[in-house]
Amino acid sequence: MYAAVAAACAAVLAGCSSPAPISDTSPGDPLIRTWKEGERPAVPNLSGPSLEGRTVSLSDYRGKVVLINAWASYCGPCRAEAPELKRIQQKYGARGLRVLGLDNDGGRGAGLAFQKQYRLDYPSLHDPSGKQLLRLPRGVVTTQGLPFTIVVDSSGKVAAVRMGAVTEARLAKIIEPLL
Repeated sequence: MYAAVAAACAAVLAGCSSPAPISDTSPGDPLIRTWKEGERPAVPNLSGPSLEGRTVSLSDYRGKVVLINAWASYCGPCRAEAPELKRIQQKYGARGLRVLGLDNDGGRGAGLAFQKQYRLDYPSLHDPSGKQLLRLPRGVVTTQGLPFTIVVDSSGKVAAVRMGAVTEARLAKIIEPLL
């Protein structure tokens, strides 16, 4: 019996790991992972209802650099980074950058209140069950902690991932060469 449980655990753990296509961890910030251009995994077309009830799709931003930011209203670091993401959208939006939120709150009310409180002017997909997150390529990001931000290049591939809260200064080094 114990051997069967151990074998099952080993199989599960093996399924969680994959040969990482990660090319680099950013010097000075071990929470940022980057991929070289030819090694970048494609991002699926995340799509679904926004907090406002409209349909939002990653494909709406085809040809743009996109920051996909996973957050929840109850998450302290998510609250701390919200003004930074707003500034990033305002500063780089005219150059082709878009921010797309991915709200993990159970109900829309908390997410809508969060957007209103921080005056966020970009849409957020409402993903309470995490289905959108599960569609991401294996090994790109761990979905067990919030917040995290995925930088998608203009061809729809993962250029970088930042676990934890972001700042404009940290992300500028990644997004400016992509714009």
